[in-house]
This record gives sequence, C-alpha cells and structure tokens, in this order.
Amino acid sequence: MRRGREDGAALLTVLLMVAVIGIIAVGVLEDIRFGMRRSFNAQIGGQARWYALGGEQMARARIDQLLARDPGKTSLEGDWNGRSVEFPVEGGVIQARVGDATGCFNLNSVVEADQGEPFRRRELGVRQLASLLELLGAPNGPDLAEGLAQWIDSNDVGPPGLEDDGYASGKVPHRTAGGPLAEVSELRAVRGFDAKVYALLRPYVCALPTTDLSPVNVNTLPEGRAVLLSAFTLGAVSPENARRAIAGRPAGGWSDLEAFWGQQALAGAAPVDGVRDQIRFRTRYFSLESRVGLAGGETFMTSLFEAGPTNRVRLVARRWTLEE
Repeated sequence: MRRGREDGAALLTVLLMVAVIGIIAVGVLEDIRFGMRRSFNAQIGGQARWYALGGEQMARARIDQLLARDPGKTSLEGDWNGRSVEFPVEGGVIQARVGDATGCFNLNSVVEADQGEPFRRRELGVRQLASLLELLGAPNGPDLAEGLAQWIDSNDVGPPGLEDDGYASGKVPHRTAGGPLAEVSELRAVRGFDAKVYALLRPYVCALPTTDLSPVNVNTLPEGRAVLLSAFTLGAVSPENARRAIAGRPAGGWSDLEAFWGQQALAGAAPVDGVRDQIRFRTRYFSLESRVGLAGGETFMTSLFEAGPTNRVRLVARRWTLEE
C-alpha cells in the first residue's frame, strides 16, 4: 500500500513538472512570436517611412518644375494644387498630394518681430483675424483675435486674464506660448477658441513659419476661401465681390497688382497700407500630405516647403502625422 502511495506521489510530481514546463514553453513561444511581430512591424514601419521620404523628394522635384515654368508666377496650370497622385510600390502604394500652403490666414501674423522684444502685437494682423472671425459668424471676433495676440506676444503686458496670470489660475494651470504657433492645433489652448469656434475657423487658417502678414497667392486661392480677401481688406471688399474676383481669374493667373486690383469686382476698394503687398502671384510655401499603405498598415507624413526669392526649395517642417 505504501509503495503504491509513493508511486502515485512520484507520478503527480512528474505531471506537475510537465505542466510547469509546458506553461514556460508557451510563454517563451509567445515572447518569440511577439518579438518577431514587433521586428516585422518595425521593419515595415521603417520601409514605409523611407517610401514617404522618397515621395517627399518627388514632391520637391514637382515644385521645382512649377517654379521653373514661370519664376514670377505660380498658377493652377497643370491641375496640381491639392490633386492626389498614387505611386505603386512593392506590397503597397504611396499617395501624395502637393498643395499651395498660402491659401489661408497666417495665425502668426497677429504679431511682428521687433528689435526691442522678440514678438509684439501687430494691429493690422489682429484686425484681419477679427474680421475673418466675424465674417464666418464666430462670436466675439475682436476678443478672440486679441486673445491670440496676447498668447503669442513675448511680453506679459495685456488685458486682464489674457496673459500668464489668467491662464495660471485656470483648471489646468499653464502659461502663454510667448512665441509663434508651430501648428494650428495649438489654437485649442487659447482662451475662447472652443471646439465650435475651432471647427469654424480651421479650414481658413494656418500657422506658417513666419510672422509676415498672410502671403496669399490669388492665382491659386480656391473660390471657397475668397472670404479671406474680404477679411484682409477689413470688409472693404465684400465676400460676394471677393468670390466674383476669384471666379474671374484668368486661366494663366494674374501677373501684377494693377491687373488684380483693377477688376470691376474690386472697384472702389481702398486697401489699407500693407494689404496690397499681401496679394502675391507666386507661391512661397507648399504643403505635402503623404500616405503610405504597406502590409496592411498606414504611415502618414506632412511636409512644408519654402520657395525662396531665388526659387530654391527647402524643407522647413516635417511631421509623421496628418494635420487636423
């Protein structure tokens, strides 16, 4: 009887050891499987990024072609602005879309560079943003525009509640930026720009890497954003006349200010100082939106290029995400 009990205990011990070894083996195999999967994903992700960077080089070449066609003017000839182009690659596809990045209000234009301080409030830029907000139907346009200017300017002097002291006392204490926006999404942190206002304003604004008054190329400006012309002129040009002016754009675009401002739709408009020079016929900033589909996954990239005075194209920003 005792021998039988000892044999049973030994068998139970063996079975327990087999079970433990089996559990350990399963764990090791799972680790190996997940490790291989992580390596595969990293490899695919790296390959997708290289494909995206390759698309970026093709976009740069396309921009060079646009600039070489007419160094003083960028038009819509060739139907390039915002058109999506696909390039098949092994195991996937690259989708790239080049666009004119100046068909918008530059949020950073509410300040200007100053020798005494890095950035100070710019009256005309603030008034233009306030005009755009009011034209779009946003409430309290002047207050919102002033709030953004105080968020960006580099001093701590402004209306109560719009500088550091006002934000430090909020539910989530923080400070103002004290410098230009890197991307439009930062607008969400500015007092008053709630989800409704942000959604209303987003299609018409951008955060360019300059504090210059919005350098809009009217040769590529979509008719749906013609309201920007009305905002730039502080209402001197009505939204209806602005749309008429853009709708009357020549096939090859305008070449000089007199031809543009001389249109019947703009007759009688007397732009304030600085506004005439905002109207451009050559694009300074180009955007690229890339999507690489590979092995069932997707990689996104956005790039911003600047065409300098000599038409030399340089990359000024790159993000591995889509813009909001």
